Amino acid sequence: MIMENDFRKTFSRKPFPSIRPGWAGRENGRIRGKMVSIRDVAKRAGVAISTVSKVLNDYPNVSEETKKKVNEAVEELNFVPNSVAAALSSKQSGRVAILLNLDNAKQTVDEINMQSLIGAIQQAVELNLDVITVFFSMIRKMTMEEIVRYLHSQSITGLIIFGLARDDKVLHSLIASGIFKTVTVEAPLVNEHTSCISIDQAAAQYEVARKTIEENKAKSILYLAGRKNSYAAQERLKGIQKLAEELELPLLVRNGDFSELEARKHTFRYARKKDVVVCASDLMAIGAMKALIEMDIFRPVCGFDGITLMGYAGKQMNTVRQNFTGIAARAVTELKRLLEGGTGEEILMDYELIRMQYLDVIK
Repeated sequence: MIMENDFRKTFSRKPFPSIRPGWAGRENGRIRGKMVSIRDVAKRAGVAISTVSKVLNDYPNVSEETKKKVNEAVEELNFVPNSVAAALSSKQSGRVAILLNLDNAKQTVDEINMQSLIGAIQQAVELNLDVITVFFSMIRKMTMEEIVRYLHSQSITGLIIFGLARDDKVLHSLIASGIFKTVTVEAPLVNEHTSCISIDQAAAQYEVARKTIEENKAKSILYLAGRKNSYAAQERLKGIQKLAEELELPLLVRNGDFSELEARKHTFRYARKKDVVVCASDLMAIGAMKALIEMDIFRPVCGFDGITLMGYAGKQMNTVRQNFTGIAARAVTELKRLLEGGTGEEILMDYELIRMQYLDVIK
């Protein structure tokens, strides 16, 4: 494992040594009276413009001699790339990256990602933070060193990560390194440089399932769980297991993978012998309800998340409503606190139990 100090040593070189935006600064051969460009740096170093770009962005396969010449030229000319100069001139307090995991997203749950993105961007604007969006698919095959170089090339100082899974080992190493201030959403990782923000997943699952079971006097449970590598799914599983143990009810757990299709298959196979179907997501609840309608049997179903599509399922269902926009906005606020010197902590947001129906989504 690469330790934090090793990474700080490796990446401590500032790619842009001077931060006086664009004007020459010393008496020894600088360019006075005009904005310094990358072309000027290339001319001073005696290399191509593309070579300067590679050195500034820490591309591999560039000789140490070339790097030295380019860095000396940058220092002599007080060169600042446009992205940095723009941030300085606008007096923005930082540049952050929003990392979104869309690899396994279905079109029907894009609502969650869109709400999160809107909430984060709106709050970033309010707090005067510059934001870029990075999708997991863009960095999936990168090493940690490559991700760090890429983020440094974008002048990133902080990260907000949505959809981090247990097996995203490279990102876990990046978080542990402390190179960037980080806020994770739904992943319970906390250190000096990292905060996490979520709802109490286990408690929410416990409460919505208990409400549905008691309303229908159910005596057995079919539980459709989310992905095994999902932090939220594992916490929700703990909630239903605790409830089944307390109520002394038989519990059959099947992996629905947050998939409407998988939930449908399990419902056809197991629902006749169970009194209630508890789902770890609204999408699975929709799949289960549609299957029950086709089977022409009634079983109460409850979901989790409170997405708008739930109202079109054909039947009323209990679910847990999360304020994804509010959670994302809170994540941005927390990241700014970290960037200003705060230490990491766990933050729990509110949720509510609702009974979703068609009239709720057409108002």
